[in-house]
Amino acid sequence: MEPITNPTGATRLDAPHPTWWKAPLIASLLGLPLLWLEYGLIRSHGAMDQFGGWIHVPLALLTVAWALPHRRSLRTLRVVAACAALAVAAFPVVFLLLAAALLAA
Repeated sequence: MEPITNPTGATRLDAPHPTWWKAPLIASLLGLPLLWLEYGLIRSHGAMDQFGGWIHVPLALLTVAWALPHRRSLRTLRVVAACAALAVAAFPVVFLLLAAALLAA
C-alpha cells in the first residue's frame, strides 16, 4: 500500500501505516508468556486480591496498542503503549532476578 502524499511530497499523518502491527506483536510475544507465568505464580499463592491488578495493567496496555487505528499519527502512541506493557510485565521478573542475585552475593 502506497502512503498518501500531499502536493509537497510529504507523507500525511492520517495515511495508513503499513507496519502498524510490529510493535504490538513484539510486545505480545515477549510479554504474554511473562504474564502467564506471573498469573500462575500469583494464582497458586492465592494472592489475586493483593496483586491481581498488576496483571490487568499490561493486558490493558497491549489491548490499547492493538486497538488503536492504523494511522501514522498514532504510531508513537502505539509504540509507547506496547513498550509500557512490556516493561510492566517484565518488572516483577526482573525484580526477582535482581533480588536473587543480590542475596546470592
